[in-house]
Amino acid sequence: MRLKAEDPTVVCRGVSRVFRDRGGDVRAVSDLTLILNPGEFTVIAGPSGSGKTTLLSLIGGLDRPTEGRIMIEGRDLSTLTAEALADLRLRRIGFVFQAHNLLPTLTAAENAELPLELQGVRPAERRRRAAAVLDALEIGPLMNRRPAELSGGQQQRVAIARAVVTRPAIVLADEPTAYLDSDAAARLLDLIRALNEQERLTFLLASHDPLVLGRARRVVHLRDGRVVGEGRLTDSRA
Repeated sequence: MRLKAEDPTVVCRGVSRVFRDRGGDVRAVSDLTLILNPGEFTVIAGPSGSGKTTLLSLIGGLDRPTEGRIMIEGRDLSTLTAEALADLRLRRIGFVFQAHNLLPTLTAAENAELPLELQGVRPAERRRRAAAVLDALEIGPLMNRRPAELSGGQQQRVAIARAVVTRPAIVLADEPTAYLDSDAAARLLDLIRALNEQERLTFLLASHDPLVLGRARRVVHLRDGRVVGEGRLTDSRA
């Protein structure tokens, strides 16, 4: 399907995720509808247990909804085979995890290149693209260091480089500032916003960090798996 420039990047309609255990059903996400357009910088906010991480997992195709539909660039995730879904995640969805999930034996540049290598991009081209993203995130001089030789903030920048190097349709970040001090978190968020504005990359972050909320253009509030409010900022520099 060929999309128009104004078509949504992500559409969630009537999405629910129910977990069943001995104590009964737990609705982590309940009848949720959300639309994300190209170039948005959106934060899903809410207390622990509100469904933020579950929602990111559903949109990222790491889990499937019990009810409802999720579409990425017009492709209904429920209709995709496991192989097609894995290919979509590789090519069109970038993930930034709380714990970075960098491979300890690889350098920063090699970690950032990894999705391109999996896509079959030639070595010279993937090195060029990884180096450009690492430079944009202000860690180009550290590209030959391994994760153990980097600070927590530097490791998170490498994780972001890995997530955006393929120019995905959507970048999903779960509590990206969780292990950073306020100065490192603020600088990281400034760099993410710069990528969002300059490259028109679409970001969806899950967080309850006031620093993250303060840099969002749009904040969607969750409680008990439901959308309970939403706000937008008209000044993109905020």
